[in-house]
Amino acid sequence: MRVCLFAFLLVVPLGLSSAPALAQKAPAAPAAAAAANPPTPEWRRTDGYRFPALADSVRRLQYTTLAMQLREYCADRRVSDDFVRERLQRFGRITGRAETCASLRDY
Repeated sequence: MRVCLFAFLLVVPLGLSSAPALAQKAPAAPAAAAAANPPTPEWRRTDGYRFPALADSVRRLQYTTLAMQLREYCADRRVSDDFVRERLQRFGRITGRAETCASLRDY
């Protein structure tokens, strides 16, 4: 069982790195977005990279492992609803989304 989970955790970043990033938040107004994100200098552009940055892959893997643990809490009726709600809210603060047991399937 541990070997399967370990293999799964090694394969997930490969699948996530080739998939397009999903939008996490609603798009902001174009003027506000342009002011907040000035154009990237040519020497700093990374849009041609085949794989995302290591930090992005690590963050996604951490979200996936937390979501897997929360899915177990959601499925286990012995775990109190208050505990599950509190953990979902905490996870939502980390991801910046409103998380529910159903939204954990996105990970």
